[in-house]
Amino acid sequence: MRIGTVVSLTTALGAALLLLPPVQTRFYTVGFRWLYILLISYLVATALTPLIRRMALRVGAVDHPSSRKIHESATPQLGGVAVYLAFLIAILANTAGLAAPLVLNEGMLGVLAGGTLLLLIGVRDDIRPVPATVKLVVQIVAAAIVIWAGKLLTFFPHSVWGDALNVLLTVLWIVGITNAFNFFDGMDGLATGMAIIIAFFLGVVAFQTNQPALAWVAVALVGAGLGFLPYNFRPKDPATIFLGDAGSTFLGFTLACLAVKGNWADHNPIVSVSTPILIFGILIYDMVHTTFERIYLGKVRTVKEYLEYVGKDHMHHRLERVLGSRTETVFIIFLLSIALGLAGVVLRNARTVDALFLLLQATIIVVVVSILEHRGRSA
Repeated sequence: MRIGTVVSLTTALGAALLLLPPVQTRFYTVGFRWLYILLISYLVATALTPLIRRMALRVGAVDHPSSRKIHESATPQLGGVAVYLAFLIAILANTAGLAAPLVLNEGMLGVLAGGTLLLLIGVRDDIRPVPATVKLVVQIVAAAIVIWAGKLLTFFPHSVWGDALNVLLTVLWIVGITNAFNFFDGMDGLATGMAIIIAFFLGVVAFQTNQPALAWVAVALVGAGLGFLPYNFRPKDPATIFLGDAGSTFLGFTLACLAVKGNWADHNPIVSVSTPILIFGILIYDMVHTTFERIYLGKVRTVKEYLEYVGKDHMHHRLERVLGSRTETVFIIFLLSIALGLAGVVLRNARTVDALFLLLQATIIVVVVSILEHRGRSA
């Protein structure tokens, strides 16, 4: 029997045991609901990933090497399906728990509906490419579902124009982060690890601000990512499976929506805005930096060209040229994201002046990264 089959059977058995009501009740009564969700999502992702890999090979969902990509061997995709199912099972198990707060309220149902839509179009894209404009339209529809479910950024005051601007800002945030995350899925383990780190810090701040339902959703993402990571990130060997477009867009969309759903500060708008910006800081920086540079250098001249452009000019590509190691590049980006995430956590109890200093610190980090990236561009 193959090792992968043994691992799948063992972890599937572990997940099945956790789903038994007496086991679930025990975790809940001792106050370890978060650990229960983490274990369920982790075990399910670990069990499903080898099965999804074999399925991807059968249906032809394989990413082949090319001049625009850095991997050197054909690699199965659809890993995001395993992550999605692990996440969904953990959420449903928690919702069915005894005295469980309402996790699947209208807002979360909207997020799941939108995320599922993106997962499905992503699966189609992993098997047979879907035009970039079609994917953009689907992302806007998914964001509209979340807004229709009642989750909306409230940066501008309530009025006709204020509400319209809030809707526009929400769509830009969700679609922007979704694509920024998708762009980061260009190196083994990078996108998966970033999802774990971002979800972890969103969960920590959610617990700090007494939003347990939101935190449990974040924990489910952390567990699903941890279960998938060993297949996707092997420092001495290439990945055995990729997230694929299905996984990267689902994760980016869901994380962006959690930021919209969350209430990150009670009375301080600076903190409320700054917390998610810091936690998503690396993604935002890479998106903004590459966009402006591509426009400035004339690499893209239309929206269609921008959507279809694929190049090796993202942060991870440039840092790799400087460091000479993909593994070191991934770890450096992880550490940068953790540093900004820690600032986001500290920001929770900060005064306005402290928040501004933390944002200044983040700006300095961005400047340092920019210097390294410039060296990578000219290397």
